[in-house]
Amino acid sequence: MRKTYRGHPLWFAYLLHRVSGLALALFLPAHFYLLSLALTAPERLDYFLNFAENPLVKIAEFGLVFGLAVHMFGGLRLLALEWLPWSANQKTLAASAVAVSFLISGTFFLQAI
Repeated sequence: MRKTYRGHPLWFAYLLHRVSGLALALFLPAHFYLLSLALTAPERLDYFLNFAENPLVKIAEFGLVFGLAVHMFGGLRLLALEWLPWSANQKTLAASAVAVSFLISGTFFLQAI
């Protein structure tokens, strides 16, 4: 009988870490492009900054900060897996990492609106 791990909470932590890393990798080129507008086309940058006041963009920024925090804490979880001995409370630590990530991104979101 084949044992599957896809229902395990740490598998979801692994998946969230991979998805957040992919999202950040896709975001970076767009971010660098927008930063280049400050030097090459300031009027287009001003247009984008006005567009960034849209509430949907604020929600997307919340998702971005959440993804960044989740990816950071997921990386710390992987370091702990490699360097520290296995313990039964690692599921709790993974859930705590997601909770702290949500707290960080929620704080950012509340200050942005």
